[in-house]
Amino acid sequence: MIRPLAILYALLLYGFIFLPVAVLVLFSFQGTLFPIPPFNDPSLRWYQAVLSDARLTSGLVNSVVVALVTSALATLLGFLSAWGFARFHLPASAILRGLITLPLTVSYLIIGMGLLIFFNWIGLPKSLLAAGIGHVVINLPLCFAIIYSQMGEHQANIERAARDLGAGEMKVLLLITAPMMWPALFASFFLSMTFSWDEFVISFLLTRFQTTLPVEIWNLLRAGLNPKTNAVGALVFGVSILLAIIFELVAFRKRPQ
Repeated sequence: MIRPLAILYALLLYGFIFLPVAVLVLFSFQGTLFPIPPFNDPSLRWYQAVLSDARLTSGLVNSVVVALVTSALATLLGFLSAWGFARFHLPASAILRGLITLPLTVSYLIIGMGLLIFFNWIGLPKSLLAAGIGHVVINLPLCFAIIYSQMGEHQANIERAARDLGAGEMKVLLLITAPMMWPALFASFFLSMTFSWDEFVISFLLTRFQTTLPVEIWNLLRAGLNPKTNAVGALVFGVSILLAIIFELVAFRKRPQ
């Protein structure tokens, strides 16, 4: 009796999560102007419309560039911060670690408004650069938490052995520590990229003329019911799924014995 109930619960749970996405993807292939039931006239018309829309393709490229650059920077800064806290005794280190991870508990709206006020104060205009800094701010704590949690004493012993054999600190960091930490670095980068790829609030507050794809989707929705939004949403969902599959294949693949 318990097993059928568990299966039913799982079906209801996954249906609740994925049914809206499935409907969106389904109607992105409907060729009629209004994406309403019944589904008919399957077509790639709206995907062609999206790819021929200069604003949407520009937003797509901007999102990819911002996600790649900011994820790499957040991972690098998170790695260096985690290494510093794990390998050196710093005064008030617990408080400092708490301050680094504090943005994880703060609303993106508050962070975005704070960054907007700060950038206005220093004279940095709304731009992809400003949005990129915001993405680093919200992704750095996650990268730090992941990488710091994986730094153990056995790695420190290997680093000390490398120093005893004459390796400099930079060589130890690049040739010993970083390779040992690659699963955590990889996970940090891909999770950051996933979050940055579809981040809306920070991008909406900190960009003006050059915008990311989520902001362009918002502009489409403001104009009313537009079937192109289904196609764009399906593309965004597809990229997110692709990133998740790559992460699973690389991070959790079986290693040769």
